[in-house]
Amino acid sequence: MVVLTKGDHVWLQDPRKESKLIPIGAYVAIADSGRLQLRDDEGKDHWLDKEMAASLRTMHISSVNGVEDMIRLGDLHEAGILRNLLVRYQDNLIYTYTGSILVAVNPYQVLPIYTAEEVTGYKDRRIGEKSPHIFAIADNSYYRMLREKKNQCVIISGESGAGKTESTKLILQFLAAVSGQHSWIEQQIIESNPIMEAFGNAKTIRNDNSSRFGKYIDIHFTERGVIEGAKIDQYLLEKSRLVSQLPDERNYHIFYCLLVGLPAAEKGKLELTEAKDYYYLTQGDCLECEGRADKRDFAEIRGAMKVLTFSDENIWDIYKLLAGILHLGNIQFVAVERRNLESTGFAQEDQVSKVSRVLEVNHKNLCDALTNKTTMAHGETIVSPVSKDKAVDMRDAFVKAIYGRLFIWIVTKLNEATYREQEDPKGMRLGIGLLDIFGFENFGKNSFEQMCINYANENLQQFFVRHIFKLEQEEYDREGIKWDHIQFVDNQETLDMIAMKPLNIIALVDEEARFPKFGIQHFAGLVYYETDGFLDKNRDTFSPDFIGLIKTSKIQFLKMLFEKDITGVKDTRKKPPTLGKQFKTSLDALMNTLNACQPFFVRCIKPNEYKKPNVFDRELVARQLRYSGMMETIRIRRNGYPIRHTFKEFVDRYRMLIGGVKPSHLEDCKAASTRICEAVLKGYDWQQGHHKIFIKDEQDVFLEQERDKALTKWCVLIQKTFRGWFYRKKFLQMRSAAIVIQMTWRKCVQRVRFVKMKRGYLRLQSVLRSRILTYKFQFMRHKIMALQAVCRGHLVRMETVHRIRSVIKIQSLARMMIVRKKYKEPLKLHRRKLKTEVSDKRERDEENDGSKQAAEPGELLRQAERFFDR
Repeated sequence: MVVLTKGDHVWLQDPRKESKLIPIGAYVAIADSGRLQLRDDEGKDHWLDKEMAASLRTMHISSVNGVEDMIRLGDLHEAGILRNLLVRYQDNLIYTYTGSILVAVNPYQVLPIYTAEEVTGYKDRRIGEKSPHIFAIADNSYYRMLREKKNQCVIISGESGAGKTESTKLILQFLAAVSGQHSWIEQQIIESNPIMEAFGNAKTIRNDNSSRFGKYIDIHFTERGVIEGAKIDQYLLEKSRLVSQLPDERNYHIFYCLLVGLPAAEKGKLELTEAKDYYYLTQGDCLECEGRADKRDFAEIRGAMKVLTFSDENIWDIYKLLAGILHLGNIQFVAVERRNLESTGFAQEDQVSKVSRVLEVNHKNLCDALTNKTTMAHGETIVSPVSKDKAVDMRDAFVKAIYGRLFIWIVTKLNEATYREQEDPKGMRLGIGLLDIFGFENFGKNSFEQMCINYANENLQQFFVRHIFKLEQEEYDREGIKWDHIQFVDNQETLDMIAMKPLNIIALVDEEARFPKFGIQHFAGLVYYETDGFLDKNRDTFSPDFIGLIKTSKIQFLKMLFEKDITGVKDTRKKPPTLGKQFKTSLDALMNTLNACQPFFVRCIKPNEYKKPNVFDRELVARQLRYSGMMETIRIRRNGYPIRHTFKEFVDRYRMLIGGVKPSHLEDCKAASTRICEAVLKGYDWQQGHHKIFIKDEQDVFLEQERDKALTKWCVLIQKTFRGWFYRKKFLQMRSAAIVIQMTWRKCVQRVRFVKMKRGYLRLQSVLRSRILTYKFQFMRHKIMALQAVCRGHLVRMETVHRIRSVIKIQSLARMMIVRKKYKEPLKLHRRKLKTEVSDKRERDEENDGSKQAAEPGELLRQAERFFDR
């Protein structure tokens, strides 16, 4: 009996016996009462009594917090795998290993795990050294290519909306960064993505950016690992999406980008308006896509076209054809009767005129091609009207033919820009192929294209099965390895029924056999297909009247797209290859290419149908895990020996781990391999086959670590010896240089000392001379000062005497003047008195005798003055 305590983790099974639900993880929230409270991974609470709790299975410690490599899971069952992905997904750890296979769960949000630092961190690292990442797969494919000189491929598979296209772009970006030399060709390869997505991707009910075609990008490298070119192969564009879409789906992105991003003047020339005005864009009742900016994407597309050498004329011609397709979709037909025959007319003639103006074709010829059909019978040409429904089918076939050829031309144009012929024919060209192909889908209504898509996925699943299971078992049997065989689901019978057996489905469709709705048991489940339109879509032909119409067009670009149809001579006795046959041929070529490469697998998982982050639908994920074969993969990877080396390769790579092992061409490689494994892999599970050594993933990591240690040891010895020689040589050079420096320094020191002494003596001499001169100067100065003092005293005395004399003179003169003034004062008074008297006397005399002479008083006055002067 299992005793559970709080915090223990268990597997909780649905109590209903008939239930097929996968057990869910849970932990004990309360255990100290009479009942147990369990809280599962979805946050739901379950109450169990002690008896029911006794039947619970405890969870292995490896399943509690999850592991990076699911091979190491202790709970090796669906519930353990599912919970491991859930736990990591909740922590935004979207990548998980299964050996060398990467499982990627779409986060539906942008995570900061694709920075330049992450690129550097995963560079030249083996799988398992760091946490799981798409960069690790890209890095290992790159360095295995360089190391083994063999082409690699990365097969990215999963349902629509699982993130295959984004994974492809991330690998491209990593390879461009890790190749070491950024060049224009790398930029062109990256810039091809926006164009391919615009013309080949659309919004579906499961994915906002669903690839409606398959592509295989073969990136070419030089022997040094520098990108020198790339080539893109495309498969089965879903042309039916052009003319019809399911609810909540859109047509191809390019139409919506064109209508919102094209300037008004250019839209006017093409007579375009808004997306809501076009029948081909409104059938899904979804004109906008959340998370996409059509106007911004259009600017990015135009920029990418410039990078990839699309001329302005080519770009404008593409716009014309896209506008023509939209206008063709708006042509409405009406049923009419002419000459007792069912015919077709147009509801609006101006719409036909608009098409003829944009495509630059004759209006009458366009009307005839849309409403009549020309057939050849016994050498005669018969023109007959068609019904309304047939006219719609002919118009749609014309549209699909234009867009299909345009898409092929764009891919060819991209290859012209990115593909480079090998410069040295004798040299080696290496490559890494990235397969991003449409995912398995099962809609409410599945068409002929959907059958081809699912058939392609069936082939890829079989390739995976062959690589992981069949080749493993065949290899072990061939090498005589003892191991337990694992049962797995083989879908070869389904492939034979679809395309391999003489009376397969594609052959029956080619023979235009009619059969009702039928179902195919695919590896992913049973899918029912609607057979309406199977034959027409498989023929992939359109009315020859449109070829004649295209001949009259003034758009040379349109003529070029249909050049083979215009100039080719048709053999009426031989049917053209059907779409099914073309697709099967291209798919066979793809599978041959994949079989010639060393594959890496990336399994993309869609966590929910709502495209929301942090939502994990266990049933949906479980279904994807089942049909992807992950359970069998984990078992065979865990129980088997995924790493194997030939004896020669093993000896050349690991002979340094023990002493006495010579290079492979001088050694018995089988015996040497045994000695190495017995010495290094003691206690490990390894086996020796007839031609190879078989080891497990963890042993490979251990061997690589030991090899790194051994190489480091010998490198340290070489470095030590080299550094000893280098630094001794450097020491001798430094010692010789030091002697020269010492000699020069000593000479310099003595010269400096001599110069200092010389300067000292000169300073001493100058001091002595200055002191002597100072003494003489002071002596002379003293004497002169004494002389000056005597002279100054003499002069002062003389000046004093002179001043005294002058003062005495001044005093005497002043006294004299004062005395004289005092002496003269009475005389002045007497003179004034006399003058007054004389004046009075004169006046009296004048009065008395005016005739008397006036000289007498004057004479008397003068005599008086002379007397006083004396």
